[in-house]
Amino acid sequence: MHTVENFRDLQREATNWRRYLHANPELDFQEHNTARFVTEKLASFGINHIETGIAETGIVALIQGERGDGPTIGLRADMDALPIAEASNKPWSSKNPGIMHACGHDGHTAMLLGAAKYLASTRNFKGCVALIFQPAEEPEFPTGGFRMVQEGIMDRFAISQVFGMHNVPGIEVGKFAICDGPIDGSQDDFDIVVKGRGGHASSPHRTIDPVVIAAQIILGLQTLVSRKTDPRESLVISVTKLKAAQAYNVIPDHVEIAGTVRTLASGLRDFAEREILACAQGIARGFGADVEFRYVRSVPVTFNHTEETNLAITAARRLVGSSSVNDKMRPGMGAEDFAYMLEARPGAYILLGNGPTAALHNNEYDFTDEALPYGIGYWVSLVETALAV
Repeated sequence: MHTVENFRDLQREATNWRRYLHANPELDFQEHNTARFVTEKLASFGINHIETGIAETGIVALIQGERGDGPTIGLRADMDALPIAEASNKPWSSKNPGIMHACGHDGHTAMLLGAAKYLASTRNFKGCVALIFQPAEEPEFPTGGFRMVQEGIMDRFAISQVFGMHNVPGIEVGKFAICDGPIDGSQDDFDIVVKGRGGHASSPHRTIDPVVIAAQIILGLQTLVSRKTDPRESLVISVTKLKAAQAYNVIPDHVEIAGTVRTLASGLRDFAEREILACAQGIARGFGADVEFRYVRSVPVTFNHTEETNLAITAARRLVGSSSVNDKMRPGMGAEDFAYMLEARPGAYILLGNGPTAALHNNEYDFTDEALPYGIGYWVSLVETALAV
C-alpha cells in the first residue's frame, strides 16, 4: 500500500512538465505540441504501444501489467486550454496571447504522465492500463470525449472500466471528494432569435420592437425553474448572451439571445427544450413577432457507477486515509465531457483538492504543484486496487 511520500521523487519532474504545458497552452483540437510532448514522454518511459491522432490530437497508450490475464481499465486526462488572457503573473505564465490553462488540464496531463512513468517501471498489476490523453474537453458539442468514444476507443482497446479526475479550488490539497450517481450536471445550449420589425428609435410605434420582447422572454424563462419544475430537482436555465442593435437610435429587426441549461436529471433536458421554445414563442407571438430556436445537447450528466465509485474511494483512502476522502460530496452543476466515456463504460470521476486558489476559468487561476503527487498516487493506487495481482 502506497502513501503520497512514495511519489515525492516524481513531483519535481512532474512540476517541470506541468509548468512547460502551462506556458504553452493550446485550444481544443489544436493540441499538436502538447500531444507531441506527451507522446515523447510516454516513449521515454518504455511504453511501446502508443496510438496518436485519435479525435485529431488525442492519444491512447497501453501499459501491460506483469500478468496479462486481466482486464483493461482506462485512465483519462484532458489536455486543452481556454481562450482566456492569463493574469496569474507566474514565471510559467502562458506564452500564447489570449490562451491559458485556466482549468488545470496541464496538471491533469502531468499527473497521468507521472503515473505512466511509475506504472511502466513497476507493472505491479494484472491486465492492462489504457492511458487516455483527451483533446477538447472545453468546447461546445462535439467535444473531444464524444469524438474519442465515437471513434471506438473503448472497443479498440478493450477498455472495461474508465476513470477520470479533476482538480477543484477550495478543497484542501491532499483531499479527495466523490459521490455515487450524478456528480456533475448535463450541459445543453440554446439560441433564440427574436424576429420583429426594426425602425427609428424615436418611433417605436412603427416597429415590433424585438428588444422589449427579448426582455420579456428572458424574464419569462426564469419562471420555468421556479414555477414549472419540482423544487427537489435541480435545473438551471441561464441566459448568458444578448445581442441587439449597435446604435443608440436604431430599433433592430431581430435580437439574439443565448444561454445554457444544466440539470442532474436527464428527463429535465426534454422539459427544458420543449418549455424554452414554448415560452419564447408564446411571448413573441403575443407581440406580433416570432422566434427561431436552436437547442444543442452538449454534454450528458456525469454519472458515477457504484462498483467503480467504491473502487475509487478505496484507492483514495489507501493513499491518504479515510478522513481525507469525502465520499458523499454534493453534486455540482458544472458539465464534464468525461460523461460520454461514462455512458460508454462503467467508471467513476473523482475530485482532487487544489487549495485556496482562484476559481476555475478565472484569469488568475493556476494549478497547485503540491497536488501533483496526490494525483499521481491516486492513479497508481487505483490501478493496483482494480487490477490487483
